[in-house]
Amino acid sequence: MREKSLKLLFGFLLLAAFFGDTAAQGQVRYRKLTFKDEFNGPAGAPVDSSKWTAETGGGGWGNQELEYHTNSIDNAYQDGGGALVIKAIKLTPPLNLSCWYGPCQYTSARLITKGKFEQKYGRFEARLKIPRGQGMWPAFWMLGNNIDTVSWPACGEIDIMENIGREPSIVHGTVHGSGYSGGNGIGSSFSFPNNAVFADDYHIYATEWSASEIRFFVDGNLYKTITPADLPQGAAWAFDHPFFMILNVAVGGGWPGSPDGTTSFPQTMMVDYVRVYKR
Repeated sequence: MREKSLKLLFGFLLLAAFFGDTAAQGQVRYRKLTFKDEFNGPAGAPVDSSKWTAETGGGGWGNQELEYHTNSIDNAYQDGGGALVIKAIKLTPPLNLSCWYGPCQYTSARLITKGKFEQKYGRFEARLKIPRGQGMWPAFWMLGNNIDTVSWPACGEIDIMENIGREPSIVHGTVHGSGYSGGNGIGSSFSFPNNAVFADDYHIYATEWSASEIRFFVDGNLYKTITPADLPQGAAWAFDHPFFMILNVAVGGGWPGSPDGTTSFPQTMMVDYVRVYKR
């Protein structure tokens, strides 16, 4: 009897481990770890250059963004406590950096894995604490690695997490491709039942991507599944080749609007980890 009870208990524990929550199920389905960055470097250290490249420039990034992305540790550094800090800074007075609108008023960082880590299909996740305030636009997202040959949006884009500061209790997951890009991207938003402010704490944002679907999660909660049937008639499924990851904090732009008198600076996005799995 005791042996039978122990077997039942062991069985229940296995089931609990397997079905405990959606995030855990995802890690079981995609259990081979192919990329990780835990950001455990010393305080003030730059990101690992074998994994990330800091893109630079102030041309607006296709969205009329106001920041100049730098490769300086002023804007992206490890905090010594196991987190990456991406910091958006207001320049007073503006520095002698050229942005599309004139002398740049803000700096920030945009980190990409292009040419260093690219993967087709799998589970892509990050544990983030996002910034807050009107005009802030943090994102964890991906672009197709063929962007230099076919351009955007034909390369495909998967936005695992986007937030705009005027919506403190909402995040968005979206895909873009030819015929469904920009304001016509396909996706959904997610908010907690109690309208929790995402900037108040860390949350896990993830996408599970396969040949037939792309699923979006916040803290293990599945909130959107996209399949080829969701695309406009005749549009191509742009998600059949490797993608690279991007972490960035934008300031301003057509979607979030510009910062105003209520926005305090500097603003930071804290990144506890980035992990990628495959089947």
